[in-house]
Amino acid sequence: MGERRLSRRRLLKTAGGMTAAMALGGAGVVAAAAPASAAPGDGFGLRIVERNEGDPRMWFYRFATDAIGWNPGVNVLLPDGYHDSGSAYPVLYLFHGGGRGSDFIEFDRFGIRQLTAGKPVIVVMPDGGHAGWYSNPVGSNTGPRNWETFHINQLLPWVDANFRTHAEYDGRGVGGFSMGGFGALKYAAKYYGHFASVSSHSGPASLRRDSGLVVHWANATSAALDLGGATVYGAPLWDEARVSADNPVERIGSYRDKRVFLVAGTSPDPVNWFDTANETQVLAGQREFRARLGDAGIPHEWHEEPGGHVFRPGIFSRDLDGILGRLRPAG
Repeated sequence: MGERRLSRRRLLKTAGGMTAAMALGGAGVVAAAAPASAAPGDGFGLRIVERNEGDPRMWFYRFATDAIGWNPGVNVLLPDGYHDSGSAYPVLYLFHGGGRGSDFIEFDRFGIRQLTAGKPVIVVMPDGGHAGWYSNPVGSNTGPRNWETFHINQLLPWVDANFRTHAEYDGRGVGGFSMGGFGALKYAAKYYGHFASVSSHSGPASLRRDSGLVVHWANATSAALDLGGATVYGAPLWDEARVSADNPVERIGSYRDKRVFLVAGTSPDPVNWFDTANETQVLAGQREFRARLGDAGIPHEWHEEPGGHVFRPGIFSRDLDGILGRLRPAG
């Protein structure tokens, strides 16, 4: 199975377009249907400050929002034939990993255009911060960094209001790599009515194991890269209720009646401490998560693959077929 390591190269940005609906579950925001020909506009707390709709598939937007202290971007990848079909499509929200070189363009670097060619799905790939952990942090010394608010309360209804989507539970899936895989698991459980499919590619699934190593990692990275010394979960004392609310292994019942897909590597690079530390913890946490899903009788698909903390395009292609099999078809 081919593997692709995280690149630190920056590419030119592109992305794009959208229609109508209701953000179910926690957010409870209703969006009125937009005409198929309408250009995406402002709304739901988002003001477009930059856009590029020149590519027929990949459209790009950057927003001003009170939820984030800078202007986050999003790539929207449209299916082949979107502009002429008149159909509504399922949507996959796809979240990037952490690190200084990671942002909403990450999956374009991974070849998402080729991986989705001919697939009837809209893929939405937003910024999530270098170490935002798909959370509203306990504190910030760098202005607002409320990624959870941006993604769930603002971006999701904005997408449904501006693109032709199936704006319903069976019309949405969520997935991600690394930190983004955690974000996908978190959102799928916490906002149960939003997503019928969830996929975690090398994403941690257990926050408290090994004396809370993932929580410590989230706090350390967010303090260094995003929050100016503040943390996602609080330090030295954690916000325990927040940890539990975000922890996949503590929310097992919230994965019932969803498609669940998990991937972890079994042989990280022994001379690369970052690769070893990451994927060793990911593998252990996913095994714990899988065991609890099994005990609860919740079906799930899992893969343990050779290699370490990398995105695996071949496994993603298999995942995408499963996502489309679970979600409401285009039409």
